[in-house]
Amino acid sequence: MATTKEYRDFVLEQLSLLDNITCKSMMGEYLLYYNGILFGGIYDDRLLVKIGDSNKKYNMQESIPYESAKTMYLVDAVDNKEILKDIVLDTCKDLSIQK
Repeated sequence: MATTKEYRDFVLEQLSLLDNITCKSMMGEYLLYYNGILFGGIYDDRLLVKIGDSNKKYNMQESIPYESAKTMYLVDAVDNKEILKDIVLDTCKDLSIQK
């Protein structure tokens, strides 16, 4: 099942507290970037972010975006813009250190 454009638009609206969010289509799903850092994606109408030390405190459930992919965190707090903003910032903090 591919992600609907309506769900993609909803997630992008929820991420509106952050500047420089970009979304790239990939085989019916969407990759999400913040300031050029790939932090997650939208897969089968689910928002998933990469796992890092800084975002473990949100106690998100692990999930696989698609077969043979690395495990990611499933974001349940998509309805809360403030928490979602914090999750993205913490996820990107770890990813920018890895660069």
